Formats: sequence, C-alpha cells, structure tokens
Amino acid sequence: MEKKERYYHLNQFLKNKFGQRTLKICIDGGFTCPNRDGTISQHGCLFCSEKGSGEHICSSENITKQVENYFSSYKSQRANRFIAYFQNFTNTYDSVPNLKSKYDAALIDNRIVGLAIATRPDCINAEVLELLKSYQNNYYVWVELGLQTSNDATAKRINRGYLCSQFTKAVKLLNQFEIDIVVHIMVGLPGEDFNDIIHTVDFLNQHIIQGLKIHSTYVVKHTGLANLYENGDYSPISLETYLNNLTYILTHISPNIVIHRISGDAPKDLLLAPSWNLHKKWILNGLEKRMKEKNLYQGMNWNKCENF
Repeated sequence: MEKKERYYHLNQFLKNKFGQRTLKICIDGGFTCPNRDGTISQHGCLFCSEKGSGEHICSSENITKQVENYFSSYKSQRANRFIAYFQNFTNTYDSVPNLKSKYDAALIDNRIVGLAIATRPDCINAEVLELLKSYQNNYYVWVELGLQTSNDATAKRINRGYLCSQFTKAVKLLNQFEIDIVVHIMVGLPGEDFNDIIHTVDFLNQHIIQGLKIHSTYVVKHTGLANLYENGDYSPISLETYLNNLTYILTHISPNIVIHRISGDAPKDLLLAPSWNLHKKWILNGLEKRMKEKNLYQGMNWNKCENF
C-alpha cells in the first residue's frame, strides 16, 4: 500500500491488479432471497428495500442486454477493464445450471476481467463454489457476504436470518476454494453501540477475508426500519458518530484488507434519514481530515484487537 494512502482503496487494488482503471458493471440477475420468499422469512432484513439494496440498478432487461446497454453508454468510456457485479438480492440462490446460465450471460465482452457475486453465507455450498472456481482461469472472482454485525442478538433484531457461526462456516469453505471474500458491515444498527463495532472488527480479524464494505445505517421508505423510525423507535446516528466508528474500524482492521466502500449510497427519492447520508463528500473529507490530523493509517492498531 502506498504510504500516501490512509487506507487500502479498492481503485488502487484494481489498478495494481489489472494495470489500469477498472470499474464495476452492476447487474440485476433477477434473483430473490430465502429471507423474502418464505424459506426463512417473507420480510427481508429490517433495513433492506423492496429492491434488495439494488435501487440504482433494478432492471427488467435480461442480463446480456443490461451489459450491452452499459457498453453503449458513456459509463463504458471511463475505463477499459470491467467487473460484472451481480449486486441485489442473493446471487447464488438458484440451481447451479441456472447460476451458470446467468453468470455466462454477463460475460460477453473481452473487457470484462472479473466476476463479483453478492450473496448470503447460508446460500454458499461446495457445488456453487465449484462453479465459481471454474471461472477463475479467465476472471478474477470474489464473493460478497452481508455480515452487518457479529452480534447474533442484533442479527435477530434486524431479521438477518442466519447465525454468525454460519458466516464462519461459509468463509472457511470459500477459503478452501481460494475464492476472495468481501464482507459488508453496518454502523448504527438498532440497539448497537461502539462496543458492538469493537466486537465485529475483532470477529472479522479472526477470519481470512480480502475485502470490506463499511455502511452507515440509513432509513429508506417501505422497510421495517422505516416503520421503527416513523414510530420513534429508531434514531439514526450522527455523522460525527459514524466518522468516529469508521476511524476505529479502519485503524483496527488488517492493513491487507481492501476497503471497497466506506459508506452506503441511499437513493434520494427513498431516503428518510439521516440527511447527511446524501453528502458523500462530507464522509470522505471528514474521514481524511481526522486521519491526517491524527496521522492514522489502516491497520495501525490491528494487533491490539481484543482476543486476536
């Protein structure tokens, strides 16, 4: 990691890996989720929108057409290397033949050099990973897992639908198949405080993962969290609190983990709170300012994590 960077940025990692700027093509694979179709629940996670956290990309177009449309747009002029990113809902929740058909439908251009799959730990098995492994000769493959928190009580509160032990099992299986893992965690979940962040970071440091997405908890319309917020039973954290937590996470997580994101992007037309979430520069600049002023770097306190 270059010394001038305070943390290990995804764009830096991808440029090092592919020799040039590399961007993601966000794809709606037409999947559902066991936490929505009645297998586990019909309500989804408390914070998850009707579109499975894919408000920016949900499309009625077939997968190939989505990719073709991307390459026909101005977006494709910003880079020469791309990663096909199956983002919303649970993108391993289907039969292996159907998964292969969907993944193949996206890999239609020789500028695509990677395949990223967002899913749940309880939808990972050896058969699915055999399929993903088969792409590694030609593509960089990673799997994203939405952990959110290491607190099983919080997980129950937000209706996550699986235990942390299942996350650990999935990570170990992915490690066996040598497939990179990107984990999502959230700051400001209902009932959580700074101690929960400490324990979640400690929990992550006991697993072999390659990437991390850090999200602020925001409230969007038509979610269980929106109901809590509107009833006065949930208050979003302040920007200052988020930056304090974010700084702790970065300075205590392994310096070798690639930071894919430091905040979630809420759709303006659906966001209820907090309003500061709409100002990404406030987060980016606020983080950079405090890390520079205090001379902080990713992983500088990594070996001080509790029980590590």
